[in-house]
Amino acid sequence: MTTTALDPAAPLVFDTAELRGAGTTMHVAREIPAPEAYGLEAVYAVPQGAVLDLDVHLTGVSEGVLATGQVEAVAEGECARCLAPVQDALSVQVQELYAYEGSVTEATTEADEILRLEGDLLDLEPAVRDALVLAMPVTPLCRPDCPGLCAECGVPWDELPDDHVHETVDPRWAGLEKLRLADNDGESK
Repeated sequence: MTTTALDPAAPLVFDTAELRGAGTTMHVAREIPAPEAYGLEAVYAVPQGAVLDLDVHLTGVSEGVLATGQVEAVAEGECARCLAPVQDALSVQVQELYAYEGSVTEATTEADEILRLEGDLLDLEPAVRDALVLAMPVTPLCRPDCPGLCAECGVPWDELPDDHVHETVDPRWAGLEKLRLADNDGESK
């Protein structure tokens, strides 16, 4: 058995010693805390410690262990348009082959092309993290038709009256505006 850097007590590390025969299966269904934040923590992420709901089957195959299943989590952040809090339930599919040490798959693929078992330990964390992050929207919104913020005052459009406007005068035309106002004053007298 190979010495491993994985912590067998980590919540997403599984001992697959009993799966050495092709076709053997182990079902894992549990809720665990996210070991780290997945996503952009200040913008939109599954926060560290948030519940990850795992329902995964680990199956021994000739080249390693195939992990397939579903992971559910709640991502939190801010709406990209109005900065309101956003909370979305994510449900993602996970399917990853973890190659045995010394298998043909290990010999024929680059180190970053496929995940590897470390001894009999399988670390599901990279597959879970990648699946959750890829399922996150690039631009999280509180709702699809969010109008955002007023560019002038920064107040959400939903909180402003329908006739909300800002009178702005281009400083380059301010001198002419004074002449127009003076001319209007002359006509009214």
